[in-house]
Amino acid sequence: MSQDILNEIKGFEPELREIRQDIHRHPETRFEEHRTAALVAGKLREWGIEVTEGVGGTGVVGTLKGKRQGQRAIGLRADMDALFIQEETGLPHASTVPGKMHACGHDGHTTMLLGAAKYLAAKPDFAGTVHFIFQPAEEAGTGAVAMIKDKLFERFPVDSVYGMHNSPGLPVGVFATRPGPNLAGADFWGVEFEGTGGHGGGAPHLATDATVVLGHFLLAVHTILPRNLHPTASAALSVGHVSGGSFGSPNVMPAKVVVRGTARYFEKKDQEVIKRRLKELAETLAAAHGCTATLTYDVLCPPTINAPEKVPVAVAAAAAVVGKDKVGEIPLSTGGEDFSFMLQEKPGVFIRIGNGVNADGSFHNVHTPKYDFNDDILGLGAAYWASLVKQELGWAEEENRA
Repeated sequence: MSQDILNEIKGFEPELREIRQDIHRHPETRFEEHRTAALVAGKLREWGIEVTEGVGGTGVVGTLKGKRQGQRAIGLRADMDALFIQEETGLPHASTVPGKMHACGHDGHTTMLLGAAKYLAAKPDFAGTVHFIFQPAEEAGTGAVAMIKDKLFERFPVDSVYGMHNSPGLPVGVFATRPGPNLAGADFWGVEFEGTGGHGGGAPHLATDATVVLGHFLLAVHTILPRNLHPTASAALSVGHVSGGSFGSPNVMPAKVVVRGTARYFEKKDQEVIKRRLKELAETLAAAHGCTATLTYDVLCPPTINAPEKVPVAVAAAAAVVGKDKVGEIPLSTGGEDFSFMLQEKPGVFIRIGNGVNADGSFHNVHTPKYDFNDDILGLGAAYWASLVKQELGWAEEENRA
Protein backbone atom coordinates (compact mmCIF):
# COMPACT_ATOMS: atom_id res chain seq x y z
CA MET A 1 0.00 0.00 0.00
CA SER A 2 2.68 2.52 0.98
CA GLN A 3 4.76 1.55 -2.03
CA ASP A 4 1.74 2.52 -4.12
CA ILE A 5 1.73 5.87 -2.29
CA LEU A 6 5.42 6.38 -3.07
CA ASN A 7 4.94 5.53 -6.74
CA GLU A 8 2.05 7.98 -7.07
CA ILE A 9 3.97 10.75 -5.32
CA LYS A 10 6.96 10.16 -7.58
CA GLY A 11 4.61 10.99 -10.44
CA PHE A 12 4.55 14.62 -9.33
CA GLU A 13 8.04 14.71 -7.83
CA PRO A 14 9.28 17.16 -10.53
CA GLU A 15 6.77 19.69 -9.17
CA LEU A 16 8.09 19.11 -5.65
CA ARG A 17 11.65 19.70 -6.85
CA GLU A 18 10.61 23.01 -8.37
CA ILE A 19 8.88 24.06 -5.15
CA ARG A 20 11.87 23.08 -3.00
CA GLN A 21 14.38 24.87 -5.18
CA ASP A 22 12.18 27.96 -5.37
CA ILE A 23 12.01 28.14 -1.58
CA HIS A 24 15.78 27.58 -1.45
CA ARG A 25 16.41 30.54 -3.77
CA HIS A 26 14.38 32.81 -1.50
CA PRO A 27 15.39 32.00 2.10
CA GLU A 28 13.59 33.81 4.90
CA THR A 29 14.75 33.79 8.50
CA ARG A 30 12.84 33.74 11.78
CA PHE A 31 9.33 35.23 11.61
CA GLU A 32 10.06 36.75 8.20
CA GLU A 33 8.77 33.75 6.24
CA HIS A 34 6.10 35.81 4.44
CA ARG A 35 6.89 34.65 0.91
CA THR A 36 7.32 31.03 1.98
CA ALA A 37 4.08 31.10 3.99
CA ALA A 38 2.23 32.59 1.02
CA LEU A 39 3.61 29.88 -1.28
CA VAL A 40 2.54 27.17 1.17
CA ALA A 41 -0.94 28.65 1.64
CA GLY A 42 -1.38 29.03 -2.11
CA LYS A 43 -0.45 25.42 -2.84
CA LEU A 44 -2.72 24.10 -0.09
CA ARG A 45 -5.67 26.11 -1.40
CA GLU A 46 -4.91 25.00 -4.96
CA TRP A 47 -5.32 21.40 -3.78
CA GLY A 48 -8.60 22.13 -1.95
CA ILE A 49 -7.26 22.15 1.60
CA GLU A 50 -8.65 24.57 4.20
CA VAL A 51 -5.97 27.11 5.17
CA THR A 52 -5.37 29.26 8.24
CA GLU A 53 -2.57 31.80 7.99
CA GLY A 54 -0.80 33.93 10.56
CA VAL A 55 -0.69 31.28 13.27
CA GLY A 56 2.05 32.28 15.69
CA GLY A 57 3.14 35.08 13.36
CA THR A 58 3.95 33.58 9.97
CA GLY A 59 2.80 30.01 10.61
CA VAL A 60 0.34 28.23 8.33
CA VAL A 61 -2.00 25.34 9.14
CA GLY A 62 -3.77 23.31 6.49
CA THR A 63 -6.74 21.20 7.56
CA LEU A 64 -7.97 18.18 5.64
CA LYS A 65 -10.87 15.97 6.72
CA GLY A 66 -11.01 12.38 5.55
CA LYS A 67 -13.99 11.11 3.57
CA ARG A 68 -14.65 8.46 6.21
CA GLN A 69 -16.25 9.18 9.57
CA GLY A 70 -13.76 9.55 12.42
CA GLN A 71 -13.13 11.73 15.44
CA ARG A 72 -9.36 11.34 15.71
CA ALA A 73 -6.92 13.95 14.42
CA ILE A 74 -3.15 14.17 13.97
CA GLY A 75 -0.72 17.00 13.37
CA LEU A 76 2.16 16.80 10.88
CA ARG A 77 4.73 19.55 11.36
CA ALA A 78 7.40 21.04 9.08
CA ASP A 79 9.61 24.08 9.68
CA MET A 80 10.02 26.89 7.12
CA ASP A 81 12.84 29.23 8.24
CA ALA A 82 16.38 29.65 6.95
CA LEU A 83 19.70 30.54 8.61
CA PHE A 84 22.02 33.54 8.63
CA ILE A 85 24.74 31.85 6.56
CA GLN A 86 26.31 32.89 3.25
CA GLU A 87 25.77 30.05 0.78
CA GLU A 88 28.80 28.55 -0.98
CA THR A 89 27.27 25.70 -2.99
CA GLY A 90 27.46 27.34 -6.40
CA LEU A 91 24.26 25.53 -7.40
CA PRO A 92 21.82 26.94 -9.98
CA HIS A 93 19.16 27.22 -7.25
CA ALA A 94 21.50 28.83 -4.69
CA SER A 95 20.23 31.53 -2.37
CA THR A 96 19.61 34.92 -3.97
CA VAL A 97 19.62 36.64 -0.56
CA PRO A 98 23.06 37.68 0.73
CA GLY A 99 23.89 36.26 4.13
CA LYS A 100 20.91 33.90 4.27
CA MET A 101 20.45 30.31 3.10
CA HIS A 102 18.49 27.16 3.77
CA ALA A 103 21.42 25.43 5.45
CA CYS A 104 19.32 23.03 7.52
CA GLY A 105 16.91 21.65 4.94
CA HIS A 106 13.75 23.36 6.11
CA ASP A 107 13.01 24.07 2.45
CA GLY A 108 12.91 20.31 1.95
CA HIS A 109 10.90 19.69 5.12
CA THR A 110 8.26 22.15 3.93
CA THR A 111 8.17 20.58 0.48
CA MET A 112 7.87 17.01 1.74
CA LEU A 113 4.86 17.98 3.82
CA LEU A 114 3.36 19.79 0.84
CA GLY A 115 3.84 16.62 -1.19
CA ALA A 116 1.91 14.62 1.38
CA ALA A 117 -0.81 17.28 1.46
CA LYS A 118 -1.22 17.10 -2.31
CA TYR A 119 -1.45 13.32 -2.27
CA LEU A 120 -3.88 13.15 0.65
CA ALA A 121 -6.08 15.91 -0.78
CA ALA A 122 -6.53 13.81 -3.91
CA LYS A 123 -7.11 10.61 -1.92
CA PRO A 124 -8.64 11.49 1.46
CA ASP A 125 -9.41 7.82 2.18
CA PHE A 126 -8.85 8.12 5.93
CA ALA A 127 -11.12 8.49 8.96
CA GLY A 128 -10.53 11.71 10.88
CA THR A 129 -8.60 14.92 10.34
CA VAL A 130 -5.05 15.84 9.37
CA HIS A 131 -3.58 19.23 10.31
CA PHE A 132 -0.52 20.19 8.22
CA ILE A 133 1.49 22.51 10.50
CA PHE A 134 4.04 24.78 8.79
CA GLN A 135 6.05 26.40 11.56
CA PRO A 136 8.19 29.55 11.50
CA ALA A 137 11.37 30.33 13.47
CA GLU A 138 12.59 26.87 14.43
CA GLU A 139 16.19 28.07 14.34
CA ALA A 140 15.35 30.74 16.92
CA GLY A 141 13.77 28.12 19.16
CA THR A 142 10.65 30.27 19.46
CA GLY A 143 8.42 29.37 16.51
CA ALA A 144 6.76 26.37 18.13
CA VAL A 145 6.14 28.38 21.29
CA ALA A 146 4.60 31.20 19.25
CA MET A 147 2.18 28.81 17.56
CA ILE A 148 1.27 27.12 20.84
CA LYS A 149 0.68 30.50 22.50
CA ASP A 150 -1.57 31.33 19.55
CA LYS A 151 -3.71 28.37 20.67
CA LEU A 152 -2.45 25.97 18.00
CA PHE A 153 -3.81 22.86 19.66
CA GLU A 154 -7.01 24.51 20.86
CA ARG A 155 -7.83 25.77 17.37
CA PHE A 156 -6.57 22.61 15.66
CA PRO A 157 -7.06 19.77 18.17
CA VAL A 158 -4.91 16.69 17.63
CA ASP A 159 -4.45 13.39 19.41
CA SER A 160 -0.80 13.18 18.38
CA VAL A 161 1.79 15.25 16.55
CA TYR A 162 4.77 14.22 14.41
CA GLY A 163 7.93 15.91 13.11
CA MET A 164 10.72 14.94 10.71
CA HIS A 165 14.25 16.19 9.97
CA ASN A 166 16.76 15.26 7.30
CA SER A 167 20.12 13.82 8.40
CA PRO A 168 23.24 14.18 6.21
CA GLY A 169 25.42 11.09 6.63
CA LEU A 170 22.38 8.83 6.92
CA PRO A 171 21.92 7.01 3.59
CA VAL A 172 19.04 7.79 1.27
CA GLY A 173 16.15 5.42 1.91
CA VAL A 174 16.90 5.10 5.64
CA PHE A 175 14.79 6.39 8.53
CA ALA A 176 15.78 6.42 12.20
CA THR A 177 14.27 7.39 15.53
CA ARG A 178 14.24 6.24 19.16
CA PRO A 179 11.82 6.13 22.09
CA GLY A 180 12.21 8.64 24.92
CA PRO A 181 14.95 11.32 24.81
CA ASN A 182 16.05 12.02 21.26
CA LEU A 183 17.57 15.51 21.06
CA ALA A 184 18.98 17.68 23.81
CA GLY A 185 17.57 20.69 25.57
CA ALA A 186 19.24 23.80 24.16
CA ASP A 187 20.05 27.07 25.92
CA PHE A 188 22.08 30.19 25.14
CA TRP A 189 24.23 31.86 27.77
CA GLY A 190 26.41 34.94 27.89
CA VAL A 191 28.72 36.74 30.31
CA GLU A 192 29.75 40.38 30.27
CA PHE A 193 32.95 41.09 32.16
CA GLU A 194 33.56 44.70 33.12
CA GLY A 195 36.67 46.42 34.44
CA THR A 196 38.00 49.93 34.20
CA GLY A 197 39.93 49.44 31.00
CA GLY A 198 42.96 51.60 30.37
CA HIS A 199 46.10 52.33 28.42
CA GLY A 200 47.51 48.91 27.63
CA GLY A 201 50.98 50.23 26.95
CA GLY A 202 51.34 53.40 29.02
CA ALA A 203 49.56 52.53 32.26
CA PRO A 204 48.34 48.92 32.43
CA HIS A 205 49.02 48.89 36.17
CA LEU A 206 46.30 51.49 36.73
CA ALA A 207 43.58 49.41 35.08
CA THR A 208 41.51 46.38 35.96
CA ASP A 209 41.77 44.14 32.91
CA ALA A 210 38.62 42.31 31.86
CA THR A 211 40.53 40.42 29.17
CA VAL A 212 42.52 38.57 31.84
CA VAL A 213 39.28 37.46 33.45
CA LEU A 214 37.97 36.38 30.06
CA GLY A 215 41.05 34.26 29.43
CA HIS A 216 40.72 32.42 32.72
CA PHE A 217 36.98 31.97 32.18
CA LEU A 218 37.41 30.49 28.70
CA LEU A 219 39.55 27.75 30.22
CA ALA A 220 37.42 27.29 33.33
CA VAL A 221 34.12 26.92 31.47
CA HIS A 222 35.36 23.65 29.99
CA THR A 223 35.85 22.16 33.45
CA ILE A 224 32.11 22.31 34.21
CA LEU A 225 31.04 19.13 32.42
CA PRO A 226 33.90 16.79 33.43
CA ARG A 227 34.09 18.04 37.03
CA ASN A 228 30.50 18.92 37.95
CA LEU A 229 28.31 16.44 36.07
CA HIS A 230 28.25 12.68 36.53
CA PRO A 231 30.77 11.01 34.18
CA THR A 232 27.96 9.21 32.32
CA ALA A 233 25.87 12.35 31.81
CA SER A 234 25.27 13.47 28.22
CA ALA A 235 25.76 17.22 27.79
CA ALA A 236 27.65 19.81 25.78
CA LEU A 237 28.92 23.28 26.64
CA SER A 238 30.57 25.45 24.00
CA VAL A 239 31.72 29.01 23.40
CA GLY A 240 30.53 30.56 20.14
CA HIS A 241 31.27 34.28 20.45
CA VAL A 242 33.94 36.47 22.03
CA SER A 243 34.16 40.23 21.58
CA GLY A 244 35.77 43.27 23.17
CA GLY A 245 37.85 46.32 22.41
CA SER A 246 38.51 48.03 19.11
CA PHE A 247 40.46 46.48 16.24
CA GLY A 248 41.90 49.90 15.47
CA SER A 249 43.12 50.50 19.02
CA PRO A 250 45.17 47.50 20.14
CA ASN A 251 46.88 49.65 22.78
CA VAL A 252 43.60 50.17 24.67
CA MET A 253 42.49 47.64 27.25
CA PRO A 254 38.72 47.31 26.84
CA ALA A 255 36.49 48.11 29.78
CA LYS A 256 34.04 45.41 28.71
CA VAL A 257 34.38 42.02 27.05
CA VAL A 258 31.61 39.59 26.17
CA VAL A 259 31.53 35.82 25.74
CA ARG A 260 28.49 33.83 24.56
CA GLY A 261 27.85 30.16 24.08
CA THR A 262 25.39 27.29 24.18
CA ALA A 263 24.53 24.55 26.66
CA ARG A 264 22.94 21.21 25.77
CA TYR A 265 21.57 18.65 28.22
CA PHE A 266 19.07 15.83 28.64
CA GLU A 267 18.34 16.16 32.35
CA LYS A 268 16.91 19.19 34.15
CA LYS A 269 19.33 18.71 37.03
CA ASP A 270 22.28 18.95 34.62
CA GLN A 271 20.91 22.19 33.18
CA GLU A 272 20.72 23.64 36.70
CA VAL A 273 24.32 22.65 37.46
CA ILE A 274 25.59 24.21 34.22
CA LYS A 275 23.78 27.48 34.89
CA ARG A 276 24.97 27.64 38.51
CA ARG A 277 28.60 26.92 37.69
CA LEU A 278 28.73 29.44 34.85
CA LYS A 279 27.61 32.12 37.29
CA GLU A 280 29.96 31.02 40.09
CA LEU A 281 33.01 30.82 37.85
CA ALA A 282 32.30 34.15 36.14
CA GLU A 283 31.71 36.07 39.35
CA THR A 284 34.59 34.46 41.29
CA LEU A 285 37.16 34.99 38.55
CA ALA A 286 35.98 38.56 37.99
CA ALA A 287 36.21 39.41 41.67
CA ALA A 288 39.73 37.95 41.86
CA HIS A 289 40.86 40.48 39.27
CA GLY A 290 38.90 43.50 40.45
CA CYS A 291 36.20 43.22 37.81
CA THR A 292 32.50 42.36 37.73
CA ALA A 293 30.56 39.73 35.79
CA THR A 294 26.94 39.59 34.65
CA LEU A 295 25.49 36.30 33.43
CA THR A 296 22.54 36.03 31.06
CA TYR A 297 20.99 32.61 30.55
CA ASP A 298 18.25 32.06 27.98
CA VAL A 299 16.34 28.78 28.00
CA LEU A 300 15.52 27.99 24.36
CA CYS A 301 13.91 24.57 24.21
CA PRO A 302 13.64 21.45 26.36
CA PRO A 303 14.88 18.00 25.32
CA THR A 304 12.96 16.38 22.47
CA ILE A 305 11.28 13.33 24.00
CA ASN A 306 9.41 10.83 21.84
CA ALA A 307 6.35 9.16 23.32
CA PRO A 308 7.33 5.45 23.61
CA GLU A 309 3.84 4.29 22.65
CA LYS A 310 3.94 6.31 19.41
CA VAL A 311 7.37 5.20 18.20
CA PRO A 312 6.05 1.86 16.82
CA VAL A 313 3.49 3.84 14.81
CA ALA A 314 6.19 6.00 13.20
CA VAL A 315 8.45 3.00 12.63
CA ALA A 316 5.64 1.06 10.95
CA ALA A 317 4.87 4.05 8.70
CA ALA A 318 8.50 4.34 7.61
CA ALA A 319 8.91 0.57 7.21
CA ALA A 320 5.89 0.46 4.92
CA VAL A 321 7.74 2.84 2.59
CA VAL A 322 11.34 1.59 2.71
CA GLY A 323 11.20 -1.81 4.46
CA LYS A 324 11.84 -2.81 8.06
CA ASP A 325 15.58 -3.22 7.50
CA LYS A 326 15.87 0.45 6.54
CA VAL A 327 14.37 1.81 9.79
CA GLY A 328 16.85 2.00 12.66
CA GLU A 329 17.41 3.52 16.07
CA ILE A 330 19.36 6.75 16.07
CA PRO A 331 21.83 7.61 18.86
CA LEU A 332 21.19 10.48 21.24
CA SER A 333 22.12 13.84 19.73
CA THR A 334 22.98 17.10 21.46
CA GLY A 335 21.32 19.00 18.64
CA GLY A 336 18.29 20.99 19.74
CA GLU A 337 14.82 21.19 18.20
CA ASP A 338 11.87 23.33 19.25
CA PHE A 339 9.44 20.62 18.13
CA SER A 340 10.11 19.52 21.70
CA PHE A 341 7.55 22.11 22.86
CA MET A 342 4.87 20.44 20.76
CA LEU A 343 5.82 17.06 22.19
CA GLN A 344 5.29 18.51 25.66
CA GLU A 345 1.72 19.29 24.63
CA LYS A 346 0.85 16.14 22.67
CA PRO A 347 2.34 12.65 22.35
CA GLY A 348 4.25 12.02 19.15
CA VAL A 349 7.54 11.22 17.45
CA PHE A 350 10.40 13.08 15.83
CA ILE A 351 12.02 10.96 13.11
CA ARG A 352 15.11 11.34 10.91
CA ILE A 353 15.22 10.74 7.16
CA GLY A 354 18.54 10.09 5.47
CA ASN A 355 19.79 12.98 3.33
CA GLY A 356 22.55 10.86 1.81
CA VAL A 357 26.28 10.25 2.00
CA ASN A 358 28.93 10.27 -0.72
CA ALA A 359 30.68 7.08 -1.82
CA ASP A 360 33.79 8.08 0.12
CA GLY A 361 31.75 8.62 3.29
CA SER A 362 31.84 12.41 3.10
CA PHE A 363 28.88 14.78 3.27
CA HIS A 364 28.12 18.42 3.94
CA ASN A 365 26.44 18.72 7.30
CA VAL A 366 23.58 21.04 8.17
CA HIS A 367 24.43 24.59 9.25
CA THR A 368 27.37 24.74 6.84
CA PRO A 369 27.73 26.93 3.71
CA LYS A 370 27.97 24.00 1.27
CA TYR A 371 25.00 22.00 2.53
CA ASP A 372 22.00 21.36 0.28
CA PHE A 373 18.85 19.33 0.82
CA ASN A 374 18.78 16.19 -1.33
CA ASP A 375 15.81 16.38 -3.71
CA ASP A 376 15.98 12.61 -4.20
CA ILE A 377 14.32 12.11 -0.80
CA LEU A 378 11.33 14.40 -1.39
CA GLY A 379 9.10 11.52 -2.47
CA LEU A 380 10.27 9.31 0.39
CA GLY A 381 9.48 11.96 2.98
CA ALA A 382 6.08 12.75 1.50
CA ALA A 383 5.25 9.05 1.34
CA TYR A 384 6.22 8.64 5.00
CA TRP A 385 3.77 11.37 6.00
CA ALA A 386 0.98 9.76 3.98
CA SER A 387 1.85 6.33 5.39
CA LEU A 388 1.71 7.79 8.88
CA VAL A 389 -1.83 9.04 8.23
CA LYS A 390 -2.70 5.49 7.18
CA GLN A 391 -1.22 4.12 10.41
CA GLU A 392 -3.03 6.60 12.64
CA LEU A 393 -6.33 7.15 10.84
CA GLY A 394 -6.82 4.01 8.74
CA TRP A 395 -7.30 3.72 5.01
CA ALA A 396 -10.47 2.93 3.08
CA GLU A 397 -8.75 1.10 0.23
CA GLU A 398 -7.27 -1.44 2.60
CA GLU A 399 -10.71 -2.29 3.93
CA ASN A 400 -12.07 -2.62 0.38
CA ARG A 401 -9.36 -5.10 -0.50
CA ALA A 402 -10.05 -7.27 2.55
